[in-house]
Amino acid sequence: MTKRFRSITRDILPPVFTLAVIIAVWSAVTGFEAVPSFMLPSPGAVLSAFVNNIGYMAKESVYTLQEAVYGLLAGIVLAFILATLMDKFTFAFKAFYPLLVISQTIPTIAIAPLLVLWMGYGMAPRITLVIITTFFPVAVGLLDGYKSVDADSVNLMRSMGAGKIQIYRHVKFPGAVPGFFSGLRIASSYAVIGALIAEWLGGNNGLGVYMTRVKKAYSFDKMFAVIIFICIVSLALMAAVRLIEKLSMPYKIKSKENR
Repeated sequence: MTKRFRSITRDILPPVFTLAVIIAVWSAVTGFEAVPSFMLPSPGAVLSAFVNNIGYMAKESVYTLQEAVYGLLAGIVLAFILATLMDKFTFAFKAFYPLLVISQTIPTIAIAPLLVLWMGYGMAPRITLVIITTFFPVAVGLLDGYKSVDADSVNLMRSMGAGKIQIYRHVKFPGAVPGFFSGLRIASSYAVIGALIAEWLGGNNGLGVYMTRVKKAYSFDKMFAVIIFICIVSLALMAAVRLIEKLSMPYKIKSKENR
């Protein structure tokens, strides 16, 4: 118990202290009016805006979370199919992998208007943009996991008469699970950002639409409040991924805690 308490204290205190210092400096800057209040609202003003608008932000976050989760799930399916094909067939790896890399060099903010033009102002273009944003880290993590599987284990399964599906089921995919979750943690943070970018450029609901409204109204206290709320939403999604990882690989979490 004491060891666990020390571990929690060691992990939590540094970021809490850093956050307290940032808020103190922020308060000092706004308190002495080093920056005009209309450009940088005080922490108190941001907190007040957060409390007063949390109900509306929570309502709008439902749309953003739907887009992020649907896109992330679809991205996982696409990543699983592509990674498995690229691992199994050399031609598929040479054909698709360079295109995957190139796809990540295209700014998502440049793709979003085209998706809105092609698919309208509904949820479809937003989910599509989230898929484009999230499938790459999952595919790469899964592919690296496949490649890192012990070749002797695969050869042993083949010598025992195992088929391709059995090899993937019992050896390759279990061995690729850590790489899969590494990519999924990155993708989960990208999912909300992808949904927000799509909402900025088209739509009637969501946190991204709300951000554009408060920006046009020059309500920077509300802008800071929604940014904080988005951070909370993103952290919640990442925590959900972390929980799924813990349930899927309890042995890995225990080994880390015992270090």
